[in-house]
Amino acid sequence: MRLRRPVHYAWVIVAIAAMMGFITSSVRFAAAALVPHLSDPAAGFGWSYGAITLAFSLQWIIFGLASPYVGWLGDRYGVRWFLLIGSLLFIVGMLLTGIMSNLWQFYLYFGVILGVASTIFTVLPVSGITLWFRRYLGAAMGVVWSFQGIGVVAFLFLIGAAFSELGIRWIFWLPGMAGGALLLLMVKFFYNGPADIGLRPFGDLGDEPIQRPRRDESSKVRAKVFIQQARRTATFWNLIGIHYWGCMGHQIINVLVVAIAVDRGLSLGTAVGVLAAQQTVGVVARGAVPVVAERYGCRIVWVVGMALQVFPLLLILFSNDVWAYYLFGILFGIGQSTEVPTFPIANRQYYGNVPQGSLYGWQSLGSGLGMGLAPLCGGILWDVTGTYLAPLLMSLGFSTMALIQSWLLPSPRVRQIPDWETHLPANVRPAG
Repeated sequence: MRLRRPVHYAWVIVAIAAMMGFITSSVRFAAAALVPHLSDPAAGFGWSYGAITLAFSLQWIIFGLASPYVGWLGDRYGVRWFLLIGSLLFIVGMLLTGIMSNLWQFYLYFGVILGVASTIFTVLPVSGITLWFRRYLGAAMGVVWSFQGIGVVAFLFLIGAAFSELGIRWIFWLPGMAGGALLLLMVKFFYNGPADIGLRPFGDLGDEPIQRPRRDESSKVRAKVFIQQARRTATFWNLIGIHYWGCMGHQIINVLVVAIAVDRGLSLGTAVGVLAAQQTVGVVARGAVPVVAERYGCRIVWVVGMALQVFPLLLILFSNDVWAYYLFGILFGIGQSTEVPTFPIANRQYYGNVPQGSLYGWQSLGSGLGMGLAPLCGGILWDVTGTYLAPLLMSLGFSTMALIQSWLLPSPRVRQIPDWETHLPANVRPAG
């Protein structure tokens, strides 16, 4: 009789990170379905598209500017305390957003408070997972990013099915209270690394003694020296550029596609259905993309993905049929889902087992600025020009830039700075 091997705790960490993403990511993306309500005076708001998109932009700009610091703090001190802070901010932000009545409140509660919480839960769990895996990192990331997509679809369903009965208050309060309680519970079981509980990373067959990660001055020096060396490579800046232009391209669509479809004569239910189809397809794509990237390399995944952000836009530029919108949503959903889940794999392929929090934090700077500036520019141009055409053309241009930068990446089979540890001070340099 064969004895069953116990499940490695790395997969528990994956489950926790996936649920954290399920809870926190849904608000950032699915809240775009509320744009028509927030622009409707009859709903008690009546704000312009530019004013509404500024709140989405604030959330993402804060995410971009704070990510390098959050990633560095995670490398320096570990992630658990910051996840606890993020949980509390998520609860407060959701409860306050539910009772907002003025535009400044929307900016502060949704844009700033939830922006900080989202930064913590986007950067730290994802970068933390990389410490737990030597093999099957792609499968682990696939699970995490798929659950983020499922959370978006679930929140979209809540908005579509219950907004008229619950109103803005309980649309935010229900996931805020229930989700916040789950976050506080899960933080207790999230460990900074496998050595904290006497384990090796999953797939690590080494026989050297297990050492707990150091949270002293040496870890700060290692993170600082690595980033200094990484910034000297063109790939470091190219990866940030892909994150920036790719997010610029798809965030305009994520925030404004429902409003664009309604403005062109589609019903609100059909428009939300297009966004739901886009996000549902993304659930499957996010699960498969990291596995494909781990096997075939990040470059080819991004080239194909960014092409699927570019060419489907032509469908709704030249056709206003319902089938065209749904086909667009499916193809675009696959394209945009290749970008973010591939970054942890790309970091491992280009740089190896390095301080991931700092690296991912810098890349999230590009993502946050792209996600923040794009809808703001699109919303303002829509207000100025009076037509949806401006944001659509902007999305097309931004996605084309991401496609070009993906094509310019080097082979992921070649490590960029394999000797970076030789630049460490002698007292923190590893033996040998």
